[in-house]
Amino acid sequence: MRLLNYIIRRLLLLIPVLLGVSIIVFTLTRITGNPAAAYINEKMSQSQIDQVFERYHFDEPIWTQFIYWLQGVIQGDWGWSRTASLPVTDAILKYFPATFELTILSIIIAVVIGILLGMSSAVRRNKPFDHVTRVVSLIGVSLPIFWLALILQFVFYYQLKWFPAGGRYDISFIISGVPRFTGFLLIDSLMVGNFNLFFNGIYHLILPAVTLSFGTIAIVTRIMRNSMLEVLNLDYIRTARAKGLSDRSVIWKHARKNAMIPTTTVIGLAFGGLLGGAVLTESIFYWPGLGRWSANSIRVLDSTSVIGFCLLVAFIYVIVNLAVDVMYAYLDPRVRLG
Repeated sequence: MRLLNYIIRRLLLLIPVLLGVSIIVFTLTRITGNPAAAYINEKMSQSQIDQVFERYHFDEPIWTQFIYWLQGVIQGDWGWSRTASLPVTDAILKYFPATFELTILSIIIAVVIGILLGMSSAVRRNKPFDHVTRVVSLIGVSLPIFWLALILQFVFYYQLKWFPAGGRYDISFIISGVPRFTGFLLIDSLMVGNFNLFFNGIYHLILPAVTLSFGTIAIVTRIMRNSMLEVLNLDYIRTARAKGLSDRSVIWKHARKNAMIPTTTVIGLAFGGLLGGAVLTESIFYWPGLGRWSANSIRVLDSTSVIGFCLLVAFIYVIVNLAVDVMYAYLDPRVRLG
């Protein structure tokens, strides 16, 4: 019951967070560009343009525009995305599945490798493996993601021809038809039994997923190593070893769970950031996701798309932080969600 009350309170906090984000982004988009540009084209007559201004209240003060816009958002009308030539809500539904699939694979790679490297590095403290891991993690934190993406693309596509340069699947599948039941390529391909498309989708995911996960691997490794070192020096670990427990049992059953507590925060924030759209990675690998859509929207000053994207990212971060707090209670029974 206490957990349910905590979740409800955190969800209610979502309202002022989204309101604050929307006010800031709405104001900035109105200052930096003409919001009517997303709705007007050269073929429209003056009367049609006047109708657009009247419907969306572009000729009224900015605070009045915001109130009308907020009413539309509550009713499900997030405006028109000129970049996608769709309503903003439909554009989000269109691009979200590609970003979600990329994010899931990236975070799985980052979590598995990062945790294993961090634990192994802590257990082998000040040994060659530890030194190499620390250097690699430092490089991972320092490398610009766009540089890594271009290098991987050059090596594994242009030189070795092992992986495709980008895209979600081969062009040949467009001719035979791509199922679009849920928008998630891997799920849809399995639903129709098209295993060639399924494995081709994974094949296209590998390079962008590795690129996106590299920086997160470095961060998770560093946090996990430091946390593991602290836990290994605690009294209950010494007691467990004094009782004759094997190192494997001490590390995996006793130390790992407590060491995961601070690492969980990093993983949660990284997941929220990746799910919000990896702009550079998606742009370089021609990935049809939220990041590429938002970058194109910013470039053409598509204010309605930018606002919708920012609201989505804010919502994702609040939900991810809530999930991280709930996970704390599982990892550490001393934590009470009050």
